[in-house]
Amino acid sequence: MAAADGFSTSPVLLGGENRSGTTLLSVVLNSHADLVVGPEIDFLEPLNLGSHILEATDLLDANDPRLTGETKSLIDPFWYDGAHFVVQCQRFGLSFDDVRKLVTKVMDETAGDIVSFADRCRLINEIGEFRRGQAAARRWGLKLQRKITQIDVFAQLWPHAHFVHIVRDGRDLAASHLKTVPDWGYQTVADAAQGWLEVVSRPHLLAPPERYLEVRYEDLVTHPRPSLKQILDHLQLPWDEAVLRHAEHEHALFERPNGHPAAESASKPLHAGRLGRFRQDLTLTEVAEFERIAGGELARLGYLSASTPAIEA
Repeated sequence: MAAADGFSTSPVLLGGENRSGTTLLSVVLNSHADLVVGPEIDFLEPLNLGSHILEATDLLDANDPRLTGETKSLIDPFWYDGAHFVVQCQRFGLSFDDVRKLVTKVMDETAGDIVSFADRCRLINEIGEFRRGQAAARRWGLKLQRKITQIDVFAQLWPHAHFVHIVRDGRDLAASHLKTVPDWGYQTVADAAQGWLEVVSRPHLLAPPERYLEVRYEDLVTHPRPSLKQILDHLQLPWDEAVLRHAEHEHALFERPNGHPAAESASKPLHAGRLGRFRQDLTLTEVAEFERIAGGELARLGYLSASTPAIEA
């Protein structure tokens, strides 16, 4: 599966800051007949993706109380990342036995515990190819989330991959973090601005231009047909009306959300929602602080200053 110069597969790798619409985009693209696209799998965090994941899988399968708490604070810290990895694999449609089989396969092939970055990516590649085969799809996809900042590394490892980076008005993103996910999101507007800036400012400079596409969340939800046509053209896939009706299709994430914060909203038809929510949810001082820190990137991406009157979509 892996050549000397990288994997021979051609995944669709989605990137974006948390709360930017990455889950929605993954579910929408998963509706395409030629694609099977999963949510994020945090594969760098666990101790290893070998024996640790096999043990975590067995403990989850046995409903061990150390791993089955409803909140992160109730799960044994030693097992949290491993258990979360297995749960994320379930959201992509894998069973416990599927996880065991693929982990064991890569452990045997690498003669190790799947610790290095390359070996971890090898397991992700096996997971993607497994799901592609199950779904009889042409390509598999997965969310890189904030790891899109390392796009040059992933582009080298997957020389046939295409990347889609979904960006959202950083001020709306800050409002979403502070108001919707205060338990794990950014705690201040300044932190949100710095984090958003890190994710949106680097990838377009590091990516192979012909394999990288930047898409605005606002365009996706207000003008879905042309936005999705642009994405599918980038992926060299034919148009499929199903991508406009993703809420009517089955998805492992809907069936086993396991607490995913965006699962419910992603299961609904595309809608504009609260675009420009920062105007109500943030103070003028907070908006000014965000624009002071990240105003250059806001302008590059076409987001108007808050001092400019909002234009109705």
